[in-house]
Amino acid sequence: MAMEMRQSLKLSQQLVMTPQLQQAIKLLQLSRVELVELVREEMLENPVLEDDIELGSTNPEKEVVEASQSTAADPPVSEPTQAESQAEGEVAAADNAPNEIDWENYLDSYQAGASPGAGVRPGDDDLPSLEQTLTKTESLEEHLMWQLRMSDLSEEQKQIGELIVGNIDRDGYVKDPPLEDLAAEAECTVEEAEVVLMKIQSFDPVGVGARSLAECMFIQAVHYEQDDDLLVKMIRSHLGNLEKKNYQAIARDLKETLEEIYEAAKVIIEFDPRPGRQYSSDDPHYITPDVYIHKVGDKYFVVPNDDGLPKLKISNFYRSAMDGSANAKSYIQDKLRSAQWLIRSIHQRQRTIIKVTESILKFQREFFDKGVAHLKPLILRDVAEDIGMHESTISRVTTSKYLHTPQGIYELKYFFNSGISRTNGDDLASQAVKSKIKHIIADEDPKKPYSDQKIVMQLKEANIDIARRTVAKYREQLGILSSSKRKQVF
Repeated sequence: MAMEMRQSLKLSQQLVMTPQLQQAIKLLQLSRVELVELVREEMLENPVLEDDIELGSTNPEKEVVEASQSTAADPPVSEPTQAESQAEGEVAAADNAPNEIDWENYLDSYQAGASPGAGVRPGDDDLPSLEQTLTKTESLEEHLMWQLRMSDLSEEQKQIGELIVGNIDRDGYVKDPPLEDLAAEAECTVEEAEVVLMKIQSFDPVGVGARSLAECMFIQAVHYEQDDDLLVKMIRSHLGNLEKKNYQAIARDLKETLEEIYEAAKVIIEFDPRPGRQYSSDDPHYITPDVYIHKVGDKYFVVPNDDGLPKLKISNFYRSAMDGSANAKSYIQDKLRSAQWLIRSIHQRQRTIIKVTESILKFQREFFDKGVAHLKPLILRDVAEDIGMHESTISRVTTSKYLHTPQGIYELKYFFNSGISRTNGDDLASQAVKSKIKHIIADEDPKKPYSDQKIVMQLKEANIDIARRTVAKYREQLGILSSSKRKQVF
C-alpha cells in the first residue's frame, strides 16, 4: 500500500481556557490575604493601576443600613453600574479591534462610575501603631543557648552543648538523632556527651533535654524533691497504666495500697510531659471575615467586607501618553487592558462570594436563628443548582473564605455537611451531631464518664440514629479522649 501526504479539514469543539478565564478562576480560589498580596504585586508591575485611597469608609455597619433599603438577594455590589456595563461592552469590542479602543472615553466613564468593590478605611486612627504590634518571642533554643553560655562548662563542652541544644525538638526532647550519633559528630566520647546532657537537663524549663517521657518525669521529680521510691517505680514501670488510670494494676504490681498510689499519681499528674511547649514559636493566626451577615429586625443582610482591600482604579497620569509614539500607545493599551481585566475579575469574585453566601443563608436559615444544633445537611450541588454555577466554582469560592455571623465566625465550607438520619425522618448535619456529642460529654459526671455506647443511647433518646464507631470517630475529631482516659478517680 502506497503512502501519500494530503491535506484535510476537520471540525471539532474543545474548551479553551482564555487568559481572562484563568485569571478569574485563580482570583476566585485565593484567600483574602493572598488576594491582597496579588493585587499589590500587580500594582507594582502595572503602572496603570493605582489605589484610590480617597474612597469613603466602607464600614460594614453603615452598609447594613444602606442594604436594609433593598433585599438580601440584591446586595449593593451585585448590580453593575451603567458605567461598568459600558466598560464591559468596550472590552468586548477590544477583543475584535484591540488597536482601536477609545481609551480616553473609557477612562472618563470608568472613573465616574467605579463600583464600590474594594476599599480602604481612612479612619484608622484608633488602631495601634506598627511598633505596638511588633513582637518577638524567645524560642526554646535561644533560651537554652543563653543558659549554656552562662554555665561553668569548658569551651569544648559548650561546643558539644550547642550541638545537643540544636537537636532538641519543640517539646524539649533529645530523640533524633540519638546521643551516640551526636557524640560521634562532636568527635567526643558518649560519656563526655552524657556529662553535658546532664548539665542541660538542669536548665530551665524543668525536664528539658530528656530522651524519653519517663526520663522527663524523673528529672522533674528530682527537681521538686518528690523522688521517693514509690513515685520513681511508677514513673519507670507504669506510665502506661497511669495514662489508662489503671491504678488497681499498679497497686497489685507494686504491692501498695490504692490510697498511696493515688497520692503518688496526683504528684505525677502535675508534671509537664512537654516542657518545651511554653516556648513554642507558633504565631497566632487572626481571621478576617470576607463577608458579614447582619440581622436587622427579622431579616438578614449579606455585606462584603472590603476593609483592607485596595480600591483599584485606572491612573489618569498615563492619559497624556496615549498621544505619544505608536510603541508607547501599544504598551499602555496592553497595560490598560490587563488592569481592566483584573478589576473586572475582582468585582466578579466579590459578586460570586455574595451569591454563594446568600444561598447558604437560604439553606441554613435555622442555623443563623438558633445555632449549631439546627445545622442542616448541605452539599455543593445544592448551592450550585440554586445559583446556576458549577460545583467546582462553589468549591473554589468556599475555600479559605470566612463568614461573620451572629453565631460567630465560620469558614464557608463549615456549612457543607453530610446528613445523619433521625428516627422522625428529618436528617441532621454531622456538625450538629458533633455539637450534641460535645454537650453530652460536657454534662457527664467526671467520675463516671459516658462510654461511646452510652453516648449512642443518649443520641437515640434525641431521635438521632448513629453507630458507636461513628461516635468514636466524631469524638476523636473533636479531640476528646475515651471514657477510660476522661475518668477522674480523685
